[in-house]
Amino acid sequence: MMILYDCATAPSPRRARILLAEKGIAHETVNIDLARSEQLSDSFRQVNPLCTVPALRTEEGPVLTNNAAIAAYLEAHRPEPPLLGTTPLEKAEIASWNWRIEFEGMTAVAEALRNSTPAMANRALPGPVNYAQIPELAQRGLARLQQFFTTLNEHLAGRDYIATERFSIADITAAVVVDFARVVRVKPSEQHPHLVRWRAAMAQRPSMAL
Repeated sequence: MMILYDCATAPSPRRARILLAEKGIAHETVNIDLARSEQLSDSFRQVNPLCTVPALRTEEGPVLTNNAAIAAYLEAHRPEPPLLGTTPLEKAEIASWNWRIEFEGMTAVAEALRNSTPAMANRALPGPVNYAQIPELAQRGLARLQQFFTTLNEHLAGRDYIATERFSIADITAAVVVDFARVVRVKPSEQHPHLVRWRAAMAQRPSMAL
């Protein structure tokens, strides 16, 4: 059985949890407590030398250490329901939006959080190497996040899903980013009616409660 190395409070492993749930794939879970720096422990370094979660031990044995690899593996392992697209154009559209959400949204929240939180001093980037905080990046992250919400709201006007005409991994990533933004006290408001509507619709999916 697959093993997901998880952290219930972190956004990146939540993406993997939702994907596994949408695919209906049974797996074991090992919780890695990031607050206690368990990702930096010798035992976890043997699992993932990059010291990040999620990590997925596949049925074949190798460990996948990022969401892109995990998504590709799970889609190939269980093609239905298709979450990465079926036609060449669908695959391209979903991949494009998923990358954009990661770059414009997830990275923006991470910049704001990791460069301003006292508990993350010298941990401005995830991984095995310590990096000092840069306060200016926190301010830039907040500005980028506000722009991302505006962009996503405009894109969702008249649409039920982020990409194509069905639920996809782009919706998973976007929902996680929108929820993650609360840690830096940013959330959709009356200025983002289409984004608010879309997030409410996503909340009806059981996987989103994970």
